[in-house]
Amino acid sequence: MQDPSDSAENDESNTADLPVASDSTVIAEVLPGIGVVFGEVPAELKHDLFGFGLVPAADRSQISTAIASLGNTATAAGNIGSAFASAQGLYKLSDATQALLKAGGTLVVKDGANLGTVMANGRIVGQARLIPVSSLSLAQTAAAIGPALAMVALQMQLSEITGLARTNIALTGQVLTDIRHEQWAEVTGLGTAIDRAIDKAREIESVPGSLWDTVAGKEADLRKQHELYRLNVGRHVQQIHGLDSHGRREYLETNAEAIVFDANALLSSLKAWTGYQALHAARARTAAPDDEGEARLVDTIARDTRAELESALPEMKALVDALTRELRIIAELPGRDAQSLTRKRKDAKAARQTSARLLEAIEPLADALHPPVPPLEAPEAVCALESMDLDPYLRILRWFLEDGETLRVLAFPDQLDALGPLSAIFSVAKEKLTAVIDRSAAKTLVAVTDRRIITARTNTFLEQGEIGRDIPLDLVRYVRAATTQDGGGRLAIDLITRDENIRWLFPAGVDDVQVDALAAVLAEAMTIPDAERDELRQRGHVAIEAGQASTEPADDAEQDPNR
Repeated sequence: MQDPSDSAENDESNTADLPVASDSTVIAEVLPGIGVVFGEVPAELKHDLFGFGLVPAADRSQISTAIASLGNTATAAGNIGSAFASAQGLYKLSDATQALLKAGGTLVVKDGANLGTVMANGRIVGQARLIPVSSLSLAQTAAAIGPALAMVALQMQLSEITGLARTNIALTGQVLTDIRHEQWAEVTGLGTAIDRAIDKAREIESVPGSLWDTVAGKEADLRKQHELYRLNVGRHVQQIHGLDSHGRREYLETNAEAIVFDANALLSSLKAWTGYQALHAARARTAAPDDEGEARLVDTIARDTRAELESALPEMKALVDALTRELRIIAELPGRDAQSLTRKRKDAKAARQTSARLLEAIEPLADALHPPVPPLEAPEAVCALESMDLDPYLRILRWFLEDGETLRVLAFPDQLDALGPLSAIFSVAKEKLTAVIDRSAAKTLVAVTDRRIITARTNTFLEQGEIGRDIPLDLVRYVRAATTQDGGGRLAIDLITRDENIRWLFPAGVDDVQVDALAAVLAEAMTIPDAERDELRQRGHVAIEAGQASTEPADDAEQDPNR
C-alpha cells in the first residue's frame, strides 16, 4: 500500500480522481509492516492478500475486537464501523508506506482513520482506511492479543518464505548429480511432510494432538538440513568475499552448480523449518489458549523464527545475486570461452548451454529475492562516434550497476596508462609522447554514474565481461578538458583522482559538446577533503622547518670542544 503525502488540510480533494475500491476497506497495521484487512476487498488487492493460514479463529476474533474497540470508535464507526465485523486476510505494507509513517507524514483523515492509496502491480486500484500501529494502545491490549499477534507474525513469515520457495522449479540434470538427487530427496521429503500437516491444520482450523504427533519427531532432521545448507551457503559467501574480482569470478564459475543447489536446498529447508515452527505455535494455541506459559512459548517461537530468517536470507540473497549476475553476463558474451562451468566438457557451446540451464534454475529465485533492474538505456551524453553500436555495452553494463544507480555519461576514448604523480599533465613532452603512443592505444569504455566512474578496455569488456577501474566520485580531485598540441587538434580530458592521473583522448569525429558534457559531470564531483588538504599543508610546514634546521649554525659547544 502506498499513501499520499498531502496533509489533512487538503481533505479529500487530491484523491477525488482516484478509483475507489470500497469505502469500507480498512487495513490495520497490527505489527510493523503487517496489516490485517477488514471489510470489502477489491479484486486487484486479493492477489496481494495473504491468508490467515494457521492463525486460529479465536485469535482472529480477538484482533478484530481489539481494533474495533479503539478509543476513537465514535468517529471511526461512521462508514467503516461495519468493516471490523470480518477480517479478510493479511497484507504487507509497502516500504514506501512504512517510510512515510516513520517519517511522521500526515495523511488525509476520514472517518477517524488515515486515508491511504492501495497499490497493486504498480498501479492505483483504490483507497482504504489505514490504522497505524501507533493508534493501538498496546500497553492495554498486549496481554489480550499478544499471542494472537505472534501467530500473525509467524503466519506472515511462513507465507513469505512459501512464496519464495515457489521459485524452486524442477532442477535440471546439470544441477542434480547422483549424489545431489539423494540430498534433494531428503530435503523435499521433509518439506512435503510439513506441507501436508499444514494443509490439514488449515482445513480443520486446528492442530490436534494426533496431527502434531505426525511431525513432532522431525525437529532434529529439520534442524540438521537447515544447518547443513546454511553453512554451505555461508562458506560460499566467505569465499567470494575473500577474493579479488578475478578470483571471485573463477570461484563462481567453478562452483556454479553447487551454489545453485545449495541456495535452493537452503530455501526449501527454511520453508520446512518455518512451517514446523508455525505448527508448533498453533498447537500451543490450540491446546491451551489461556495458558500464560503457552502464550510466552508462541511469542518465543515467532521471535526465534524471525531471527533464523533474518540470518539466512541476506546471505542467500548475496550469493544468488553474485552468481546470477555472473551467469547473466556470460549470457551476453556469446563468444566467451566459459569452459570452467563444465569441467567435464571442453566444448564452448556446451558451456554456454550449461550456463543457460543454470540461469534458468536460479533466475526465478534471484528475481524473487531481488527484482532485476530494467534494461539500461543510453544516457543523454554519449562521447562516441555515431557509427558505434552501444547496445552490447549497455546489455553487459546493466548487471554492474547497483540498485538505484543512474548512468549519466557513456564515453569511448583512447586511454593512456595512468600517469605517475611526477608527470606534467600538459607539458610539451607529454604531448609528443601522446602522439607516438596513440597510434596503438586501445579503446576504453568510460561509464560515469551518480556514484562512481567505471572504466574497462572495450575488448576485455565485450569478450570477458570484466571492468578495470572502479573509482568512487568522492576521489575526484580535478578535471580539465583541453585540446591536444600534437597537430591532431583532438579533445582530451585529464582526470586527477586522489591516487592517480588519467588522460582520455577522443577521436576527431566525437562531438565536442558531448565531451564537454562529460567534463562537466566529472567537475561536479571535484573536491578536496579538509583532512587531505590539512595533511598537504602539514607536509609543507614540516619541509620548511626541516630546511631551516639544516641551515642553522651548530651549537657553540660543538664548534669548540675545548670550551
